[in-house]
Amino acid sequence: MIATAKRLDSVQEYYFATKLREVRALMNEGKPIINAGIGSPDLLPPDHVIPALIEALQDDKAHGYQSYLGLPELRQAMADFYQSYYHVQLNPETEIIPLMGSKEGILHISLAFLNPGDQVLIPDPGYPTYASATQLCEAQAVTYHLTADHHWMPDFEALEQLDLSKVKLMWTNYPNMPTGAAGNIEVFEKLVAFARKHDILVVNDNPYSCVGYEKKISIHQVEGSLDCALELNSISKTFNMAGWRVGMLTGNAEVLKEVLKVKTNMDSGMFYGVQKGAIAALKTDALWLANQDETYTKRRELTLQVAHALNLKPEPQTGGLFVWCKLPDGIHDDKEFVDDVLHNKHIFITPGSIFGKNGAGYVRFSLCVKEEEIATMLDRVSKKENA
Repeated sequence: MIATAKRLDSVQEYYFATKLREVRALMNEGKPIINAGIGSPDLLPPDHVIPALIEALQDDKAHGYQSYLGLPELRQAMADFYQSYYHVQLNPETEIIPLMGSKEGILHISLAFLNPGDQVLIPDPGYPTYASATQLCEAQAVTYHLTADHHWMPDFEALEQLDLSKVKLMWTNYPNMPTGAAGNIEVFEKLVAFARKHDILVVNDNPYSCVGYEKKISIHQVEGSLDCALELNSISKTFNMAGWRVGMLTGNAEVLKEVLKVKTNMDSGMFYGVQKGAIAALKTDALWLANQDETYTKRRELTLQVAHALNLKPEPQTGGLFVWCKLPDGIHDDKEFVDDVLHNKHIFITPGSIFGKNGAGYVRFSLCVKEEEIATMLDRVSKKENA
């Protein structure tokens, strides 16, 4: 067998890719598994989105290669979205790049700016792809701690004690996944000041801010943020279109030009019909989002009952697609707890340790589960015998 690249020695297959094979195997054996581990929205996109896609298929421009920068009207819709929900004004010509999912943006940014030996500040707990992309670029991931004691916010005093001389990028994620911490403008102000002081490019990953959070926040709400900060955003969570793979990267025009050098060598532009559907989604009335929030609120309330029945201790949170819970007193192994719930209650939830050392001792429930299934989960965990 041909030897793999040494860069693969530093990364492993994504946890969910591995674990879901086990879940599917149990389902194939006839086990009635309820998947409350994955944040893949089960609700439908807004009603007008799919007709927009279907109509676009008849356009004579629909089936050819598309621009790397996307349709001008897509970039305008993204700019309008930022203006409507965040009160942030962006130039659709120079300060927005459409992405085929914001996940690809994480790697594109990393490839654009990291050399072997550079360092990157990674939140712990945090989205595993931040570290994976860093390691694939042969740079070094340096974790910074998020803890319950600091309400899952960065400890800037601790950050200042680090040797930052080789740090080039810093990943941040508010509203936060997996903890659900909302974040606030004060944190973004401190991040921008920190980035300027140490000549670091901060990237805020922001796909959850329009799901359940009353205050829609963006790092670009901070004056001067365009000089030192990028932001990733996505229609996946907001409009239940995860499989469509539509995201956006926003920030300084000169910085985005460098990211575009990577992107133009990696893809050929987003499918025309998907772009048209995304435009329709981004123009959705705010009332639709409010109604969706009500659905997630009901699911959250039921999921909290499941968590309490398992003697878990949920963290206070109002938005996002997850419920983050501390393990019961005396129990420390979150993966063992998850396996016990999977095999004895036929419910799959996510162990917090896959998000970092500070996630150990926690588990995460997804709210992308219908109310009747959550009710079934509650019935199962409330019984002493296996479901």
